[in-house]
Amino acid sequence: MIQVKNLHKKFGKTKALDGIDLTVNKGSIYGLVGTNGAGKTTVIRHMAGILKQDDGEILFDGEPAFENPAVKQRIGLVPDELFFPKGYSIKDMTKIYNGTYDSFSTERLHELTQLFRLDEKAPLRSFSKGMKKQAAIALTLASMPEYLLLDEPIDGLDPIVRKLVWKQIVDDVAEREMSVMVSSHNLRDLESICDYVGIIDNGRTVIERDLESVREGINKVQVAFAQKQKSADDPQAGQETDDAEAAIAQLNVLHRDRHGSIELIITRDSAERIEEVLTPAKPLVLDVLPLSLEEVFIYELGGEKYDFSEIM
Repeated sequence: MIQVKNLHKKFGKTKALDGIDLTVNKGSIYGLVGTNGAGKTTVIRHMAGILKQDDGEILFDGEPAFENPAVKQRIGLVPDELFFPKGYSIKDMTKIYNGTYDSFSTERLHELTQLFRLDEKAPLRSFSKGMKKQAAIALTLASMPEYLLLDEPIDGLDPIVRKLVWKQIVDDVAEREMSVMVSSHNLRDLESICDYVGIIDNGRTVIERDLESVREGINKVQVAFAQKQKSADDPQAGQETDDAEAAIAQLNVLHRDRHGSIELIITRDSAERIEEVLTPAKPLVLDVLPLSLEEVFIYELGGEKYDFSEIM
């Protein structure tokens, strides 16, 4: 288990982390989500033992990683920004990793380089960005880590390679109970592999739950009602519109928008509650849909700050 407790960090006068709390359970995949500048990379660098926190603690099965070689032996890191020594190949990097990690498996590395179709003898500088990322992932997984920290691991990878990478990680979690912390802007991929999700904003934890419960109680409603204008000759003509507004007012609405005749409503209500409230108003269309992780992320961080036209 990895525990991040009340983590604080300042760079000069800039407060990067302001009391982060996260828990990664053994044998689980944890998705770390946040806007640019939220503190995701800073959290991962602290977890890897690269940075020392100003306050709080990070524990791997009860032990800190900072200046602790025994714990770092068990941690694999694939950073967002990669660095390889000039002129080095994967074969050259193998010597470094093999001398650093007691559990390094040359056999596993060969399997992964063949899977990713990487030339172990070619200079890494000749690789594309995606190929360099694959090389880093192969070397790190071949270290057989107990804890895997990934910062934007699939950036630059094509869809086929992304699936291959995720499969290797999921297999390691299943076979060796490896614990994974992954930060990524690709929320669709995270949604398909993660057990737990943590959303951070401005250096603080906004929400931390298992993936299923993150989506519970928040729904997207597509609804349309008959549109009739009030008139002096027929005062009942606008009753449908009044009933609809009264029904919607009973919901805990987070966001509301209209596309033509269809109302799009994000509400913190169960599907049962939505149907119970809106059905008596006789809607012409009523669809209740679960939110994707991407939509939950946006609404949990405050809908008023974002343009929703692209996600609706």
